[in-house]
Amino acid sequence: TWGAAGVAGGGEGAGLDEKTGASLKLTVLNPKGRVWLMVAGGGASVIYADTVAHLGGGAELANYGEYSGDPTAELTYQYAATILDLMTREAHPDGKCLVIGGGIANFTDVAATFKGIIRALEQFAATLIEQRVRVF
Repeated sequence: TWGAAGVAGGGEGAGLDEKTGASLKLTVLNPKGRVWLMVAGGGASVIYADTVAHLGGGAELANYGEYSGDPTAELTYQYAATILDLMTREAHPDGKCLVIGGGIANFTDVAATFKGIIRALEQFAATLIEQRVRVF
């Protein structure tokens, strides 16, 4: 979780959840895992993680978390950049995958959140390509 042992090194993401009324949760389950999730919504995040496990990828699931509650583009960028930083600290010979998704957004400005996500993806683009990360 943010600021706890779950996020190795804490880094820029530590304390993000406390800076806003939005929810920005992240727990690293397996820092060497190949499947990373960036999911909007608490219910959706459970479904995505359960689906990875159900399809046989539980041992490769790297993180669990969710962003929701109308975070700003800047906070979403910081959240996404933290996940991408953690994900790319160590390459895997078979590559990795990042699954971006969510459920129904009741009052979240989805366009603003995706501006933040796109900014982070652009920042990490060269590393993601070099490490053979597939984005879904």
